[in-house]
Amino acid sequence: MTTWFITGASRGFGLEIARQALERGDKVVATARRPQGVRDALSRYGDSLLAVALDVTDEAQAREAVGAAVERFGTIDVLVNNAGRGVLGAVEETSDAAFRSVYDTNVFGLANVTRAVLPVMRRQRSGRILNLSSVGGFESVAGFGVYCSTKFAVEGLSEAMRAELAPLGIQVTIVEPGYFRTDFLDATSLLTEGQVISDYAGTAGAVRRAVPGLNHAQPGDPVKGAAAVLTLADAARPPLRAQLGSDCAAAMDLKIAQLREETDTWRELALSTDHDDAKAAV
Repeated sequence: MTTWFITGASRGFGLEIARQALERGDKVVATARRPQGVRDALSRYGDSLLAVALDVTDEAQAREAVGAAVERFGTIDVLVNNAGRGVLGAVEETSDAAFRSVYDTNVFGLANVTRAVLPVMRRQRSGRILNLSSVGGFESVAGFGVYCSTKFAVEGLSEAMRAELAPLGIQVTIVEPGYFRTDFLDATSLLTEGQVISDYAGTAGAVRRAVPGLNHAQPGDPVKGAAAVLTLADAARPPLRAQLGSDCAAAMDLKIAQLREETDTWRELALSTDHDDAKAAV
């Protein structure tokens, strides 16, 4: 039996992961800023569920939530860092407050929760950390530059954590969903900046205009996506990265091809910058 600790569990991926874990008999600590919504949605699972209030930007509250989890279930086997938010607008259009707010949740909030959970996993010498990134974690696009930059940061942190934690029996996987029919494009998760600069009308502005028509028409099925997350949590040898959705898989293929072409084209320049004695040694 596995004990899960899931952030942002009141809806979307977080809620569906919690539901499927409970359905198969696992224990779940489902956290959210307003946990009553979690209790209402998952009350039928009784004592297997612990719904806890958690704003991931509050480090003290993260420690309290982990303490409550251990007091109730004795262990945390899988941490799912799912809580996140976005901002829509060109980088120049994005205010300092909005910029920092997205980083506070997506990067610093993830770090707060991870720091709170890791002492438990290190004592156990076991555990899984699944960090929810995005197709935007390896491919940034106009209009979502700030959001994508937070997911690039999550991927960098995750790669380092995988190297640091593997000797301690703790596995780290980056989960990269494409576009799924969750509530992420709703105003409650995605802030649209009020400042509009006409020079970006054909780039970030075009994305801003397109987003309302994409909401709840995305290709990804959250139920199937959550099932894939459970598969990753159970895998004997989990990957560093896992793409979810045909759109994300195609985008990764294209990114790899672009990187290969670019590095081949500019390889002579790269090699030209070594010291002469380093070249001689090679």
